[in-house]
Amino acid sequence: MDVIDWLRAALGEDADDVLSFEPDHLDAARGDHSGWVSDGLPLAVVNARTVDHVQATMRAASEFRVPVVPRGAGTGLAGGANATAGSLVLSVARMNRILEISAEDQLAVVEPGVVNGDLNAALEPFGLFFAPDPASKAISTVGGNIATNAGGLLCAKYGVTRDAVLGLDVVLADGRLLRTGHRTVKGVTGYDLTSLLVGSEGTLGVIVGATVRVLPQPQGEPMTLGALFPDVRAASDAAARVTAAHLRPAVMELLDGPALDRISAHLGERTIRDALGATGGAAYLLVQFDGPGAAADAALASTLIAETGGTVRVAADAEEGERLLAIRRAFHPALAASGTVLIEDVAVPRSRMPEMFAAIERIGERYGIAIPTVAHAGDGNLHPNFVTQGDEIGQEVWDAAGDLFRTAVALGGTLTGEHGVGVLKRRWLAEELGPDSYELQVKLKSVFDPLGILNPGKVFG
Repeated sequence: MDVIDWLRAALGEDADDVLSFEPDHLDAARGDHSGWVSDGLPLAVVNARTVDHVQATMRAASEFRVPVVPRGAGTGLAGGANATAGSLVLSVARMNRILEISAEDQLAVVEPGVVNGDLNAALEPFGLFFAPDPASKAISTVGGNIATNAGGLLCAKYGVTRDAVLGLDVVLADGRLLRTGHRTVKGVTGYDLTSLLVGSEGTLGVIVGATVRVLPQPQGEPMTLGALFPDVRAASDAAARVTAAHLRPAVMELLDGPALDRISAHLGERTIRDALGATGGAAYLLVQFDGPGAAADAALASTLIAETGGTVRVAADAEEGERLLAIRRAFHPALAASGTVLIEDVAVPRSRMPEMFAAIERIGERYGIAIPTVAHAGDGNLHPNFVTQGDEIGQEVWDAAGDLFRTAVALGGTLTGEHGVGVLKRRWLAEELGPDSYELQVKLKSVFDPLGILNPGKVFG
């Protein structure tokens, strides 16, 4: 009996529905939205619908020492959920029920395959929302958000995914079901295993349920403003002034000159002129405030930005605000239309953003690669995008990325603010963590996964 026979027997009458050996399904599981595709094919894709299916899979894998790759919607950007040769791909995308919404306790209980945007649609009638908002929120799942500790545009004010998770249901490597955390606002009993599991990228267990904190929707209309600057340093300085003034925008996004050029080409200069009343800037800062003080905060921010050299447009209404937001939303489509794109992710202290932008420009020139960049300026998380021609990411791009990562760490930053390590950043992980921290984390993984079958080759190699 091999692992597939064992698993078929364990799944019983559900086996034919749950197990897939279709070549297209096996091949699709090798990739994600990063563009990286793994070598070799998995043995099967397990399309779990219940916790029992997940437990049966992990018991089979443990019995036969077969690697398991947990997977959700496949929207990752670091190769963290890509199938490996001879593995079982354990997809929880079909586990997509919202089990509970409690307006009284401001929480929701969900399965991991619930799409981020669908959860917010269900919360809207209750006047609540789930704050993590990655750019992929229309297609990414809550389980994937948790596995990578995803962020997004709103996290400077509302926090990243870890801040929104109260408790988890997790199937361990040997098939046991572990429940962590609580439904209470406070809870400090024992080690914080919930926070440890958030961002663990499927290397410690398989998330099969989550109790998440939800928040009241902000009152009143948001206030949005956009500003063009002569250079990205001035735009970075303006963002820093907004933060230093103790203002807390819900959104503060910064686009550099190469990004703005591509968006102008994609949307047309008239679109930007109509939105901003001006063109020709070399950087764009988008700021949005929500809540009762939005109008006053936007007025103060507008003054600070103008004093720093920005040409400011404050949206008169929601429709005009959407036109300002549309410039930022066009970033990824504009880049995709101009070549093959590697979307990267680093974070630095907010005060060091001007230096990081300058370093990105130097690295692009050194390697002859265009690196349009967008930053979540409210929290110092930058997304340099390496744009090349052809179908594959060449070695020169990885060499340039290595320079970029080391520069971010040297500025007091980190390899990844929200995408995770996966496969694509594991070679630089030890450099950031240092030998002692790296060794402790490897040992910690072995406690949860003594056979090394959970997402092997990811994060720690």
